[in-house]
Amino acid sequence: MTEPTMPIELPEGELRVRFEGAPLPADVLQALHDSAIPVTVDTSERHDHGRDWWPLTIGWAAHGEVPALPGVVMFPRSTHDVATVLRIAHNAQIPVTPQGGRSGVVGGAIPTTGGIALDLTRLNSVISLDEESMTVTVESGCFGPDLEDYLNQRGFTAGHFPQSFELATVGGWLACRGAGQLSNRYGKIEDIVRGLTVVLANGTIIETGNRGPRSAVGPDLTQIFVGSEGTLGVITNATLTIRRLASHRAVAAYSFVTVREGLDACRRIIQRDARPAVLRLYDVPESQRNFKIDRCALVVLDEGEVDFVTTAMKIVKEECASGQREDDAIVHHWLEHRNNVSALTPLWSRDIVVDTIEVAGPWSTLMPIYEAVTAAILAVPSTVTATMHQSHAYQDGACLYFTFAGRPESDLEGYYRSVWDAASHAVIQNGGALSHHHGVGRNRARFVPEALGSGFEVLRHVKESLDPHHILNPGVLGLGGAAW
Repeated sequence: MTEPTMPIELPEGELRVRFEGAPLPADVLQALHDSAIPVTVDTSERHDHGRDWWPLTIGWAAHGEVPALPGVVMFPRSTHDVATVLRIAHNAQIPVTPQGGRSGVVGGAIPTTGGIALDLTRLNSVISLDEESMTVTVESGCFGPDLEDYLNQRGFTAGHFPQSFELATVGGWLACRGAGQLSNRYGKIEDIVRGLTVVLANGTIIETGNRGPRSAVGPDLTQIFVGSEGTLGVITNATLTIRRLASHRAVAAYSFVTVREGLDACRRIIQRDARPAVLRLYDVPESQRNFKIDRCALVVLDEGEVDFVTTAMKIVKEECASGQREDDAIVHHWLEHRNNVSALTPLWSRDIVVDTIEVAGPWSTLMPIYEAVTAAILAVPSTVTATMHQSHAYQDGACLYFTFAGRPESDLEGYYRSVWDAASHAVIQNGGALSHHHGVGRNRARFVPEALGSGFEVLRHVKESLDPHHILNPGVLGLGGAAW
């Protein structure tokens, strides 16, 4: 069984705590212990459950500082265990931070208000497989590789492969509204989820979703919880659509002189209804860094039935005629290194600030977003580089994925915040979406009211209705509590 993996070992000796909540009342601790649900107050466990893969917190940890310290860590083994914990927390108004693999990169699983860290990774079973309807029902703490192995042995795939695939759980995919690297073919998580079991803040257990392929019985309640990052309820299991394992795969690589030329080619491919599983365009600096070429590299991969793949790749070839055909080794290099994040920790340990910012926008404003965000990042003093690749494409737009690095002489945190402020405002001002698939967490929480506009009040009212005491993951999505 897969286990959570943290990005950096904590230093030996006494550690500082950035956010430390009030100690849990003795009667609450006693009630949690009396519940017969596995619980610990072990300091090392609490340290580990006080952090995730948010790059800023990697820097803190490298310098002997734990991001947060929950009062207790609970390990529920069932939906009813989760309900028991939430009833206790709700009645005592104790904050609860749901956690899976803690692979998020925006601080969404960090218990900045202390309270209870709710580790869901013991809810890790596949509940049922419907081979005829091609759905699987799985507990939210199941890690991606474990689910995929189960399905592959039976000739199926979930088709959901985020960069954090080996570190993340199904519940994390859903909570953050994730997108896999092959999602052009298989869909994003909101496309493949069919229903959920959710525990509300007061311990009430609800079922959402359709009994068939589609329903017109009111709004889709499932989608209220997809992307809610544990602020509206705790997802304990999910029913997902699955696909048969691909019988054929094809790859190709092209390059273009400019980003604009490459983006136009991607747009034309998608708007001709071709859906290659991977269609990733890199600007020149990222192409140089990843593939050792001085043009904008386009990585293309598709898989599925032979006829569909052949047709898609034919369209790709036609629409890339203005570009240059490159060696397929570029694609194989990408496949080999696509989940590699090993460089992150050593850079932060050397006080080199590095992170990624993924956003989305319509094709009509994608170049202005690219130019504005790049310029905004480079304008922040101490920035060394700002690069971009396009990672997901749609009929009406695409995701742009920026990477920045800086070397401030002091105040790493201040520099980091300044870059995110500059980039995020540039995205919003140019009509883009604040996040494509990493979610909001705590890092983006301060931008949510601006990003949602008047819609933020609707979100706030939903929160008030479902979680009136604001115990669920406070500080995330800009919904109260200490964010950062």
